[in-house]
Order: sequence, then structure tokens, then C-alpha cells
Amino acid sequence: MNENLILTVKCPDKPGITYAITGLLASVGGNILESQQFNDRESGYFFVRIEAEVPGGLSTVENAFAVLARIHGMEYDISQSDKPMRTLIMVTKDSHCLSDLLSKQREGRLPIEVAGIVGNHETLRPLAEFYGKEFIHIPITADTKAESEAELWKVIQERDVELVVLARYMQILSEDLCQKLAGNAINIHHSFLPSFKGARPYQQAHMRGVKLIGATAHYVTADLDEGPIIEQDVVRVAHDEDELELMSKGAEVERQVLSRAVRWHAEHRVMMNGERTVIFN
Repeated sequence: MNENLILTVKCPDKPGITYAITGLLASVGGNILESQQFNDRESGYFFVRIEAEVPGGLSTVENAFAVLARIHGMEYDISQSDKPMRTLIMVTKDSHCLSDLLSKQREGRLPIEVAGIVGNHETLRPLAEFYGKEFIHIPITADTKAESEAELWKVIQERDVELVVLARYMQILSEDLCQKLAGNAINIHHSFLPSFKGARPYQQAHMRGVKLIGATAHYVTADLDEGPIIEQDVVRVAHDEDELELMSKGAEVERQVLSRAVRWHAEHRVMMNGERTVIFN
């Protein structure tokens, strides 16, 4: 029985890499459906994403590819293209990003399986339950941060979570948890940073007469809001729009940017390149 697989590879660039990968797939009767590659001359690394129809599926190629990876120093992943990524969504009180993700997941526009929704407040429980998703309340304070994160990590492990999405989760993750989730946790925030930090950034932007507002989705790291960027977008604002109108436009662009980042990650289109990312669209 044929199975569609997605193969991603990062390795030092040298002649013959593409031939070695495609040759292995051809040797087992694989048919390449989509292929994208990038040679980064700055880092000296080669990146490729291939979707292929393979007789027998994963079991046909995994052992042979492990050997190939050792020979060429490859970091790689092989995934079933029709398998949704198990995703944990984390929230506080803002609903716009959560609502958008759940709506698109229900409509089949996001290839994720929602393993649960964690909130440090109960505010969004009704929204989660409206979509038939389990809501897990994990309160957190300065005194209970370690215990709360231990409980969160237990949830992640027990539910076989592959991706964590901070959908306007307004708590800072510890360095230890950031390391555990490296490359598998996505955050969203407004793109004013490093300007207009702290409370009411849209009011601060309005007072300064900002004409562009936007959002950034990035991987979570211990360096707050400085992880590798996956997606960004902006929208224009006018002089006669007040703080509430800026916030509304900001929420809309946050929805779009976060859902694109989640979809690309779940489709294995994002690859880490140091502090940057390679996005195969």
C-alpha cells in the first residue's frame, strides 16, 4: 500500500546530496510529488523538503535513510503527510487567536489535532468547550511557577504533544521549559517590539502616530520574544483611528500570522537555520 511521506533534511552542503536522497527514494519505487531545496552559502548548509508517494510507507525507507543520514551528517525527519500534528494550545484571556485556530482546525484548514487547551485563567473554558476541546486550568503565580510548569510538562508528555502554541498566553516560560520545547513551540505578539513595551502597547503606538501595525510569530526561546521568526505581516492605520481600532486591526493580523505559522510548521515546511528559519511554501 502506497503512503505519502514528507521528508525534511538539513546537512552540510556538498555535491551529490540531492542525488543521494532522490536515488534512495527511486530505489524503493518512490514517486516524488513535491520538492523544494535551499543552499545557504552563508552557513554552508543544504535544506530540502520532499513529499513522495512511497510503496509500503515509512517502514520502507526509515532504516535505509538512517544509514544515509549518518554518512552525510544529516538532521532529518520523515512524517506521514496525512497525519495531523498533536498540538497543545495555551491561552490566558484574549480569545481571538484561540477562536481562529479552533475554527480553522474544525474546517480542515489546519493539519493539527488539538490535544488540549491549557489556560492560566478560566476565562476561555467556554470557548474551548464550544469546540469540544478539553480545557485544562493550570494557574500560575510567582510562587507556584515551578509546580505549574511541572504540571504543564506532564500534560505535554502524557498527551504525546508535538507542538505547543502560545495563543496570546501571557506568561513567560522558564529557560528549562524553553529548552525542552525548542523548535516545537510557537508564540505570537505584536510587531512593535522592541518599541512600546509593557502595558497598552496600542495606546503607546497611537500616541506616537504609528502608521503600520503588525504581528510576529516565532519559535519560543529563553530570549523573550527573540526566537527565530516564522511569519510576519503588517496593516496600515490612519491618523483618525483610535486605540480600539488599532487593537482590532492588530488582533486580526495576529490571527492570520499565527495560523499561517502553525500550518507551515504542521506541514513540516519550516526548518531552523541558526537564529533564522527556512520556509518552504
